[in-house]
Amino acid sequence: MTNPASQPAPVQPRRVFMVLSPRSLVYARYALESLFRNAAELLHVHLITDSPADRQQLAEELSANQQTGRHQWSVYAEDDLEDMEASLFARFPNLRLFRKGHPCWRKITDPILLSAPGEEMILLDPDLYFPNRFRFEPTLNRGLLLMWQKPNCLLPPETVLKAMQEKIHLAHHVDIGVAHWRGPVDLQWIEWLLQKLDCRNLPRLMHIEAIVWAALAMRMGGGHLDPAYWHCWHRSQATRLMLKLGTTGSRILRSEPFQGMKCFHAGGEAKYWLAEAKQEGLLDGGKAQVEQGHVVPFTELTPNHYRRQQSVKRWLARLGYYNVFQPV
Repeated sequence: MTNPASQPAPVQPRRVFMVLSPRSLVYARYALESLFRNAAELLHVHLITDSPADRQQLAEELSANQQTGRHQWSVYAEDDLEDMEASLFARFPNLRLFRKGHPCWRKITDPILLSAPGEEMILLDPDLYFPNRFRFEPTLNRGLLLMWQKPNCLLPPETVLKAMQEKIHLAHHVDIGVAHWRGPVDLQWIEWLLQKLDCRNLPRLMHIEAIVWAALAMRMGGGHLDPAYWHCWHRSQATRLMLKLGTTGSRILRSEPFQGMKCFHAGGEAKYWLAEAKQEGLLDGGKAQVEQGHVVPFTELTPNHYRRQQSVKRWLARLGYYNVFQPV
């Protein structure tokens, strides 16, 4: 007879969240397929979408088209979480308003509604690819983990400047393809932040999410995920020139070091190159990247540095090299 007390505790799945519209499946199905195939640990993937019809379509995608293996999954429509919102966010009108803004903003709010205090939340964008067998990094007990990118995706400039005028500190090099944190979350402080940003009049742009993450990073501490493992595609000036000359996206991706990555964030137009690159065999490294990466400390994006960046962008835009509303 086996002593039950001697049995190891069951392995708890890592808690992963993705805000996803079925319209994004043209590239998101590659994120999901590579995630389920290459994760070297048990996952519970929570998909968060808009309508009941979207929920049904995503459930059919996971049931019929994805090899989920031993991993667990759940799908939620926006209205499924209304009661939780009314209860948990009852004292926070700006937070409730923020949740009704751009769908991407629910990457901040909805995992909180689905999580108990102390539970980890690993948040993923749908334009990712996992080229090798990998493990997620440990989620900090306190603090935030974000991806790193050479520029920043803090837009629009008027909202960034408003944050700085309100003395809100913002982290530099923020990429929001992957984020780790855990509850309990300081909802009172997020409510204060959104009030300072004039939540009612925020432009309904996905990039506002990055501003909130950048503020949370400086408030909570933590750092960037190892950029060698968690790699963000950069639309450099050389890339812009190649695109103008007619170079295909898959050819541009040939220079990416996929064999050394845990995760590739195909931001911007790169997400639409994944299908062709996958077909050409460029994405899958076939290696195991399960070691823990080092954390890069957050640095602040100072007002002087940001204004210099904006001046350079305006100058490049006048020369025709750069659209001022695109991060570089």
